[in-house]
Amino acid sequence: MKTKREYYDLIEQPQMLDYGVYLNCDRLLTCQKPLDDLCNADELQFQIVHQVEELWMKLICYTLVDVIGYLNEANTHRVVTLMGRVHRLMRLMTEQLDVLETMSPKEYQEIRLQLGNGSGQESPGFKLLLRMPYDLWDAFKASYLDGKGLSVKDVYDGKYDHGDSYVAAEALVEFDELFQKFRANHVYLIQRSIGLGSKSLKGRPVDMLQAGARHRFFPELWDIRAEMTDAWGASYGVVRDAIHEKSSA
Repeated sequence: MKTKREYYDLIEQPQMLDYGVYLNCDRLLTCQKPLDDLCNADELQFQIVHQVEELWMKLICYTLVDVIGYLNEANTHRVVTLMGRVHRLMRLMTEQLDVLETMSPKEYQEIRLQLGNGSGQESPGFKLLLRMPYDLWDAFKASYLDGKGLSVKDVYDGKYDHGDSYVAAEALVEFDELFQKFRANHVYLIQRSIGLGSKSLKGRPVDMLQAGARHRFFPELWDIRAEMTDAWGASYGVVRDAIHEKSSA
């Protein structure tokens, strides 16, 4: 029976063959605190989950750079394919946050003391992801709206044909929706671990994060849905006869 220390040595000093060399596992597996220095048994998972989040965001940003190029070229097939990858990555990021819910509030407080004044709002990947949608929108607008002489209303209603402009727009909408879900899930995680009535490590109320979860990158693509619904309602009547009254007459 191996001792805890012997197991720690196996974890921290794994055998390196070609696969491990290619993945730089010797460096990757030392990006966390030494196991003997962890403040509690959950700090390792806290570091790893957030490090993996940064890796996924790096891949998303890298992919979105290509998407912007393909939007500029109006290469819809590549846009849709690559945005499909981004959508899957966003779902992975959201789902893996659930791992952190296995911590108790007390265990998280012990980890929180290790962060100094650090906050998830300082995440380099997250901060870059907040900026990139503006370039996505500019490229989409130039190629799929202005370049085709279309408005958002044309794409969704007046000249709707489920064509390239619509498909590209919906790929952006799905990214926007998934990003909102990621932020909302993060709010739920915070609510479960430290409570929304508390202050962040920067001294700001944590419930300010809820406003971020409602932020939309592409408001034009969301607002058109409400505009269309109101316009349709004006033509067929907001209040209509109940179906069950017609069927029983």
